[in-house]
Amino acid sequence: MTSTLVTSGIDTSASPARALVCRACSARYPLAAQHACYECFGPLEVDYDTAALATVTREQIEAGPNNIWRYAALLPAGQDPASRVTLDPGLTPLVAAPHLAAELGITAPLWVKDDSANPTHSFKDRVVSVALTAARALGFTRFACASTGNLANSVAAHAARAGVPSVVFIPSDLEQGKVITTAVYGGELVAIDGSYDDVNRLCGELVETDEFEDTAFVNVNVRPYYAEGSKTLGYEVAEQLGWRIPAQVVIPMASGELLTKIDKAFSELVEIGLVEAPAGGWKVFGAQSAGCNPIATALHAETDTIIPVKPTGIAKSLNIGDPAAGLYALEAVRRTGGWMEYVDDDEIRAGIRDLARTTGVFAETAGGVTVAVLRKLVESGRLDPTAETVVFNTGEGLKTIDAVAGQVGPTHHIKPSLRAARDAGLLG
Repeated sequence: MTSTLVTSGIDTSASPARALVCRACSARYPLAAQHACYECFGPLEVDYDTAALATVTREQIEAGPNNIWRYAALLPAGQDPASRVTLDPGLTPLVAAPHLAAELGITAPLWVKDDSANPTHSFKDRVVSVALTAARALGFTRFACASTGNLANSVAAHAARAGVPSVVFIPSDLEQGKVITTAVYGGELVAIDGSYDDVNRLCGELVETDEFEDTAFVNVNVRPYYAEGSKTLGYEVAEQLGWRIPAQVVIPMASGELLTKIDKAFSELVEIGLVEAPAGGWKVFGAQSAGCNPIATALHAETDTIIPVKPTGIAKSLNIGDPAAGLYALEAVRRTGGWMEYVDDDEIRAGIRDLARTTGVFAETAGGVTVAVLRKLVESGRLDPTAETVVFNTGEGLKTIDAVAGQVGPTHHIKPSLRAARDAGLLG
């Protein structure tokens, strides 16, 4: 929880960020490497000068680069392009999904925000670019993280691009695809016998040691800046829809932070006048795996008590049993009139296949969770099929290919002859 000593800092003459503020008690702190409140131990987030944000125009954004840095004037760091530690992620496709909509009985436009198109094929490139840009400004010389896979990929790749050493920590039972797509970048990769929560706990201890004083753990000591990168998903959706906010969004949940930050992005855009809120506001829906569903379980039980769980199931990128932002995800869903659901492994596999078959998007297991929950929300009447909806695919299916490997394959196996093709019914 300590604030790491640094030799430089965030340039507040260029950045709209002004302080870190506790989400629980509103205590304020300087823009430093600190993630928890000294008063109540609550989580910190970046607080902005709203007057500075209000000077940002649509034209200014649209004239910016074709990546997340078009929103630099709304972010805590990276206003100077030379200061960025980045793979330039963002402006990923917003894919129309009419066939999926028809199959589910949705009559309004349905969209898939496909973040598998980012450089390391997940939304984590957004948060890592912002976190490590802030980390460089704060004087750190090594990059690190605790990860369920996608974050490890992104931190290792960013470090390689920047020429900075990295050390990333993962559970030892991670999908092999995610292990390889981290190790290939050449940094240190530490596999730990335990769950993600065990890995994260160790990283929280390491960050307090002298040996790691120079190390930015993107989701520990620079977490407030890391979390802000997720807002760019909300900004992009609004811009890609012609500067409007969809009536409904369905978002996968691990820590719950992605959901809170997309909601925060929509609120900021309305507050500074770049968009108008839809009639009746927007509704936020959360999606979890049945193998790790502590936030959804709390919502269903009508309580704020989130009971940690030991994660199981195939959606390993969502397997955070003690979700740091769970309470804030509950608040966002309740405030907007949304809901949360969870689905089992078979439903997740079906969700992956449904999305691929109807939209041509091959999602990792987290995307399967989101699509399967979308189906469940429509069937239960929780989600309005006549209201425009965006669902978020946060990662690439090739990273979790084992999830559906036993369910798909050749539909025919024939000899190389016309007769064989005819006998198989391929010629009508």
